[in-house]
Amino acid sequence: MKTPPYLVAGDTVYLSSPAKAVDEAFLLKTKGILEAWGLKVLFAPHVLGRHHYFSGTDEERCADFQWGLDFPEIKAILCTRGGYGCVRIVNQLNWDRFIANPKWIIGFSDVTVFHQKVNRLGYQSIHGIMPLGFSEGTEASRQTMKRALFGDSYVLEAPSGPNNVLGEATGTLIGGNMTILYSLLATDLSYSFSDKILFLEDIGEHLYKIDRMLYAFEMAGVFNELKGLVLGGFTELEDTDVPFGQEVSALILARVERLGIPVAFDFPIGHIADNQALTLGKRVHLSVSSSMSRLLI
Repeated sequence: MKTPPYLVAGDTVYLSSPAKAVDEAFLLKTKGILEAWGLKVLFAPHVLGRHHYFSGTDEERCADFQWGLDFPEIKAILCTRGGYGCVRIVNQLNWDRFIANPKWIIGFSDVTVFHQKVNRLGYQSIHGIMPLGFSEGTEASRQTMKRALFGDSYVLEAPSGPNNVLGEATGTLIGGNMTILYSLLATDLSYSFSDKILFLEDIGEHLYKIDRMLYAFEMAGVFNELKGLVLGGFTELEDTDVPFGQEVSALILARVERLGIPVAFDFPIGHIADNQALTLGKRVHLSVSSSMSRLLI
């Protein structure tokens, strides 16, 4: 996987809203932090736009993002919010100038659509906080983002737990929002899962829907190809009136425990305050022991 140039002081970060609308206060807070890191900040024309649920029409959001891809002085595109909307424009974008002058695509949740696209093009990207996280996230979430952008190595750690499957693995890191990955299986955007370390996170899903997605991954052969599996936050999950009867960890282990790969739960990734940065497409090492889980980025 090719690595876009790491940022240096004076580089420009472009904030674009390819999905849901965002509040101005979060953008201004993010701008201040990025400028304190020595970076310049540029807002897309419709970064604060509103068109029903979205930050603008499909055409407006696509044009904003396209400009960021095309303009060579832009060194990173920070998506301002997830929600839904990236899939509506991803295939309308022309990626030729991105390939000629690659830059970091940053975000999580619905931005997983773009991460998969960039991965299929052969480039790394960054899964991490967006403006809400810059405003309300942990210091670790901001500092790991800074380290990822400037090319400094670091380690993500999670406490040991009874559901972990112990072991070690080295592989290329992929992943993101589980629902987005599920929605793009068998499409041209889907990741290649062979010899990868996969991480998953999600929010607001019913337990039976999580179970359905896990079965789909299993039947598609995804889990059989992996070197390791990392689970982040599965937050605000819902149950049915008649309880489904199993916790999310049990649902996951039922599909992967037999595979003999390391499995690590409760990593600081996802729709949580401590949403630490991950460089997708990077070769990483996962260690899951009885005392600690560690992911060397």
